Amino acid sequence: QVQLVESGGGLVQAGGSLRLSCVVSGCTFRSYAMGWFRQAPGKEREFVATISWSGGSKDYADSVKGRFTISRDNTKNTVYLQMNSLKAEDTAVYYCARRPGPLMAVAGPYDYWGQGTQVTVSS
Repeated sequence: QVQLVESGGGLVQAGGSLRLSCVVSGCTFRSYAMGWFRQAPGKEREFVATISWSGGSKDYADSVKGRFTISRDNTKNTVYLQMNSLKAEDTAVYYCARRPGPLMAVAGPYDYWGQGTQVTVSS
């Protein structure tokens, strides 16, 4: 079955950086676009970034543009989220998700999700 496993979360001071990873198994990874989402306590889950099957197309939420970078390595079945200049408001559980096709999308749908990794930014 398809599995997505995130890692790389943790506690970081404001202004610092983290790189999240999401390893995908159980499918032909290079055939699918991927996305990152986050959910803060008491808030709805929100879109963060998406990337097409080849990595040639990307899109970001306005709140993270210029600070976060999504990338992928199809030889390692892994999608990454490099997060720089972190702010307290970036604190959330971060999830990676698979699109049911090769093209990226902000609104979805996304058909498989990881379990999430906690990112906490102290101010």
